[in-house]
Amino acid sequence: MFTPHCETGYTQSLPGVTQKTLVFGDKTLMVEFVLDQGSALPLHAHPHEQTGYLVKGHMRISIGGEEFDTRPGDSWTVPSNVQHGARILEDSVAVEVFSPTRKEYLPKETQG
Repeated sequence: MFTPHCETGYTQSLPGVTQKTLVFGDKTLMVEFVLDQGSALPLHAHPHEQTGYLVKGHMRISIGGEEFDTRPGDSWTVPSNVQHGARILEDSVAVEVFSPTRKEYLPKETQG
């Protein structure tokens, strides 16, 4: 699968948080998150392993009770079923890969 860059297709998942699935396969899915300063991703857990990269901005990420001050170029992995969340300290963009593929993040036209 190849997906060219496109400025459209984002959906709001939480206040101040928009996301777009960029590309996906049978075992992984990659999402771009655009996060507004002052927004937050509440603590949560899911069965998907999650690996992320901060493209721009500044976030404080919590993974399994540990906090990390992230800056552009930093990356992280959240193991399956581990509590995690984030506070957005500056307007930010993060790219994250989930495994297995998160069915609820698939584009609507591929959900059956």
